[in-house]
Amino acid sequence: MLERAHSATIPFAIAGIGIATFASMDAIMKGLSIQMGAYNAMLWRTSIALSIATALFLWKRGRWPGNSIVRFHIWRGVVTSLMAFLFFWGLVYVPLAEAIGLSFIAPLIALYLAAVLLKEKIGERAILASVIGFAGALVIIGGKLGGDYSEDIGRGIAAILLSAVLYAYNLILQRQQALLAQPVEIAFFQNATMFAVYLIFAPLWAVAPTVQQLPDLAAAAVLGTTSLLLLSWAYARAEARILIPVEYTAFIWAALFGVLVFAEALTATTLGGTVLIVVGCLVATGQKPDQVDHVETTVI
Repeated sequence: MLERAHSATIPFAIAGIGIATFASMDAIMKGLSIQMGAYNAMLWRTSIALSIATALFLWKRGRWPGNSIVRFHIWRGVVTSLMAFLFFWGLVYVPLAEAIGLSFIAPLIALYLAAVLLKEKIGERAILASVIGFAGALVIIGGKLGGDYSEDIGRGIAAILLSAVLYAYNLILQRQQALLAQPVEIAFFQNATMFAVYLIFAPLWAVAPTVQQLPDLAAAAVLGTTSLLLLSWAYARAEARILIPVEYTAFIWAALFGVLVFAEALTATTLGGTVLIVVGCLVATGQKPDQVDHVETTVI
């Protein structure tokens, strides 16, 4: 038992770094979205990330997949494009901690999507978990709408909730995609598809970034790619039930960056609502917190 715990120590630490890296990217992207709009932030970040993913794909000498797999990659990339845009657009108006807290409802929504798409049975525990998680979301939303905030806060919350629904669907796609391709291949096709989708709207919305914005765009691209590789490495070397607790550290990092970078207040309703959502996710598994099965996260 001691040897098993020791073997999971390094993967657990690496996963924690991966989550912190991803949260750092969110903070940078929030700032960029405020400066240049969510669309331009995603367009230029994805263009840089694509160059990184392409270099990795060529370096790994990855084989070109079959047409059916390519179509699957493209479909997931389209879903991810909309999901990411909605999240970062909403993040302009919603504090980081509250946005991450609301996004935790995605695993609960995924339960019902799995029932529809994968024909999985929904048990009583899943229904209870949904009620608890929904209550947590209402607490966060109620606290946000009850304060003195921007008139766009309602639209920001709606965008993040819609992004969470798409993220839940994305989890279903990822379960299927994990059986078809390696992380580097997934990263390459995801970024290629996202860039192609955003490029369609370039004649209408694209604005070239300033020289001052380039370092932040490059940092966001590097952090996003690094997070994907770190988490993939960790989950290949330790059981998911051991690593699942590290996922919720995203809220801690989001709260920290929100306070330090954007001077965002961390409210009691945000903390309380997030706790309810996390409890709902744990209840949904039907296991104790240290025995939870993990649904892998996706870097956007």
